[in-house]
Amino acid sequence: MSAFHPPLRPTPSNGLPAMTPRTITPLGTRAVQPSTLAFPLSDADLAAQVRVALQEDQAFNDVSTLATVVSSRHVRSAIVARRDGVIAGVPLAVEAFRQLDSAVTIRVEAEDGTRVKAGDFVMHISGHARGMLSAERTALNYLQHLSGIATMTCRFVDAVAGTSVQILDTRKTTPGWRALEKYAVRAGGGTNHRLDLRSGVLIKDNHLAAIGGDMAMAVTRARGLALSGTAIEVECDTLDQVDAAIAAGADWVLLDNMSLEQLREAVERCRGKVITEASGGVTLDTVRRIAETGVDRISVGALTHSAPALDLGLDFDGL
Repeated sequence: MSAFHPPLRPTPSNGLPAMTPRTITPLGTRAVQPSTLAFPLSDADLAAQVRVALQEDQAFNDVSTLATVVSSRHVRSAIVARRDGVIAGVPLAVEAFRQLDSAVTIRVEAEDGTRVKAGDFVMHISGHARGMLSAERTALNYLQHLSGIATMTCRFVDAVAGTSVQILDTRKTTPGWRALEKYAVRAGGGTNHRLDLRSGVLIKDNHLAAIGGDMAMAVTRARGLALSGTAIEVECDTLDQVDAAIAAGADWVLLDNMSLEQLREAVERCRGKVITEASGGVTLDTVRRIAETGVDRISVGALTHSAPALDLGLDFDGL
């Protein structure tokens, strides 16, 4: 069982929706588009996740909307991209609108993983004005945050185009949001690193410090404890540690905060023996140069901990 998962669906390169727009109504239509992108929540978990978010916002008790909008008022609206980016989080936004208006009709124009330009429609919504207004912030919070992650990921993937490097995420995620944030990385064309502490082995500097630096023992014990087929990765700060990791039988080395010269040398020492991953302070300005050292993977914590929200807005027609 590998701890690392490849992107399940490439981001479209032509800027067009990945498939024909679909219309979602309350008549048994699922909020999730069947696709290889693999949305991480079941229908029940999706509904529960969104309900908690709506309750947090007191969306079922929206005093402003109840005071100003009559219950019978119907409107049309659209979520529109204000900036270029990649969309993620559509099922969550759809669910938010449906929980506030059981009769809402939604036409999805840009499924998760779709690149959009400023001015493109993400979805059209038709239904009760009250439900739409009360669900608006929760729906946009999901879409803007996850689309921001997908967009930043896409920029890193584009920056290393033409090389064989994979862009990885990390465990630097918002507590409780990891599955969704890693899903957004996949939507942007990135690759998920290990999901959690059980699904993969990464022996870091503090692990080694806790056992007196005995890398051989750490690798041997990890291989005996982990599920069969799990990659054993070791963090290395120096070239001597790289040599020790190879000798210990590691499958993967994380080259942490190394210079370009050190990375090139490490790649030469590891060639044909172990997988190489560069990490530490990677930016859009540096990622291409790092990729050109020959490393196999580059991990970027910023994908999930520092991605700015994608600017999306909900425009009403006739309110």
